[in-house]
Amino acid sequence: MTAMLDTAVAVRRAAMDLLARREHGRVELTRKLRQRGAPQELIDGALDRLAEEGLLSESRYLETFVASRARSGYGPMRIREELAQRGLSRPAIEQALSEAEVDWGEQLRELWQRKFAGQIPEDMREKAKQARFLAYHGFSQEQIGRLLRGVSLD
Repeated sequence: MTAMLDTAVAVRRAAMDLLARREHGRVELTRKLRQRGAPQELIDGALDRLAEEGLLSESRYLETFVASRARSGYGPMRIREELAQRGLSRPAIEQALSEAEVDWGEQLRELWQRKFAGQIPEDMREKAKQARFLAYHGFSQEQIGRLLRGVSLD
């Protein structure tokens, strides 16, 4: 049974509980609080206050999300799309990706090594299979093509 979120204190407490588990973006946090029955006017006030206090930060959320997904083997295209689906602005997403200290070429190479043991495909079917896998993980066709031809990614 969930508690009613009908007061500003209850909404703030619920938001802080969610933020204690992990960083959230404002849109995502709003959605979760709405699912718990909080009215929009209480949500807006609570989130504004949390942002003023530095407890809710879009930039911190973007930074941790990009780093986490990159460590999991995802490329910039996939991460960009996931963040857009979470309601973050394109300029903020682009800034977070450009500021991320991630070598995307190295990320691509590591993912390929783990999945395919670094074996250059010998036929078109295997090349297509590898390319589909890498594209699904968010790497560009240009990067994938260079990798599978054995050309430097730098």
